[in-house]
Amino acid sequence: MTISQARCDAVLAAAEAKASEIGVPMNVAILDSGGNLKAFLRMDGALIGSIDIALKKARTSAVFGMNSEAVGEFCKPGGTSPGLEQTNGGLVVFAGGIPLRDGPGGLIGAVGVSGGSVAQDFEVAQAAAAASAIHEGGLQWEVVAAAGQPLPA
Repeated sequence: MTISQARCDAVLAAAEAKASEIGVPMNVAILDSGGNLKAFLRMDGALIGSIDIALKKARTSAVFGMNSEAVGEFCKPGGTSPGLEQTNGGLVVFAGGIPLRDGPGGLIGAVGVSGGSVAQDFEVAQAAAAASAIHEGGLQWEVVAAAGQPLPA
């Protein structure tokens, strides 16, 4: 299964809302489970140089099925896979890339966010990933926080 356009729309909306809330324009990339671009948002004022970073954070998460910073642990000096960040066309191995999963936990895509500090990118990516928990079908949509708690209204 791969991510639907409806789910992408919800993920982008959540990312834009969180980025606006913290006052940092962001680039947000959504890739499908095969690592192909499905949707992209470049907010007004977002850094041009962050476009590629957002795409590569999403790609890193999609091809490894884990957060981009978790992949970075393998690349650190003394890690098990030095140079890993040089593979797959270049990876970005700091926070801001999060895999997106369906209800049973299957990989359906990934989101990558860039434009602020690493902590800000991660905050926006978390909000975006939480929105991917939409229950598709009919008009019953539910946005769920990353920790499994409902988002505040």
